[in-house]
Amino acid sequence: MSGHKQVVTVLGATGSIGCSTLDVIARHPELFEVFALTGVSQVERLAAQCAQFLPRFVVVLDDSTAVDLRARLSTLSPRTEVLVGVQALCDVSSAVEVDTVMAAIVGAAGLLPVMAAARAGKRILLANKEALVMAGALMTQAVREHHAQLVPIDSEHNAIYQCLPINGQGEVDNRAVASITLTASGGPFLHMALKDLGAITPEQACAHPRWQMGRKISVDSATMMNKGLEVIEAHWLFGVPAEQINVVIHPQSIVHSLVNYVDGSSLAQLGHADMRVPIAHALAWPERVSSGVATLNLATQGELNFYPPDFDKFKCLDLAFAALRVGGAAPIVLNAANECAVAAFLDGQMAYLDIAKTNEQALTALSLSAPTSLDDVVAIDKETREWVKSHVLV
Repeated sequence: MSGHKQVVTVLGATGSIGCSTLDVIARHPELFEVFALTGVSQVERLAAQCAQFLPRFVVVLDDSTAVDLRARLSTLSPRTEVLVGVQALCDVSSAVEVDTVMAAIVGAAGLLPVMAAARAGKRILLANKEALVMAGALMTQAVREHHAQLVPIDSEHNAIYQCLPINGQGEVDNRAVASITLTASGGPFLHMALKDLGAITPEQACAHPRWQMGRKISVDSATMMNKGLEVIEAHWLFGVPAEQINVVIHPQSIVHSLVNYVDGSSLAQLGHADMRVPIAHALAWPERVSSGVATLNLATQGELNFYPPDFDKFKCLDLAFAALRVGGAAPIVLNAANECAVAAFLDGQMAYLDIAKTNEQALTALSLSAPTSLDDVVAIDKETREWVKSHVLV
């Protein structure tokens, strides 16, 4: 790697991806420097991160959190300036000093700062799949026009990225690709019958058998909406249509995804279920650095199993393929409806199986024009959320 330290902004520093990113950065202080960290409510953790990495800026979303954080940092990291609001997220993502932005904010909230980073020509390590789900055409256009670079962080997309021909600018060459196969763990209800899912609790849905994740993404994994969003994201990342994207359930989460070539070859990336592996790959690309994760010993893994997904039980996955084929506003509607439905489920206001029902109802009811600007995307997202609140959450 060059002698220049890579200057990094970490959006969503207190979440699981953010913490794993900082773990990798801490292992290589000669290679990486933290410019800014952002968080929402975990003030104690954010303050501790600031004390360790001494960023120039830290961003939170409301004034009361900022007051609390400033008091903590007055002794822990007095040179770190506390900023507030969405515009501040965009500012630390597009600052001239920044080389790389880790985009790990969950949900639609990550869209604006990711777009700001793209328009500033940054290297974007994309863990926020919603940015491409909601604004794929606009985002990829901004990346091309401003010579930014997208390196995927989701273990599945990063696996595909590692198995594809990539040029020196990080651009994908998919000319010889027949299809791609995303693997999925199947979540906690893989072997449970559809008829038994009616009484599922948030605690059960959040008990993922392989990955330690936040509550929202854990529910999405249980319904396989997470995989559905990844299907849409893969379309934009790798330029492949829905017909060339496959999903296979692989409970052990060792094979992270495959690229199938026209000559009959299939290349797969394997590794332990630890997000530091794709994060280290993305941070150091095109070189390699230690992630802190042991290499894989296949002799100790036992069986590796693969199953086709049940689209009746995992209706959200089916809806995501449908939304991708329809295009236009459909993926935005699906994402917004799902965020509302999952939040209601976690708050005890909705049954587990009603998540998929809500998503399907929103897609059926809302026939909106395709977005031509970021304002359009935000407006469609808002209209969908209002529809769910007035027609479902009553």
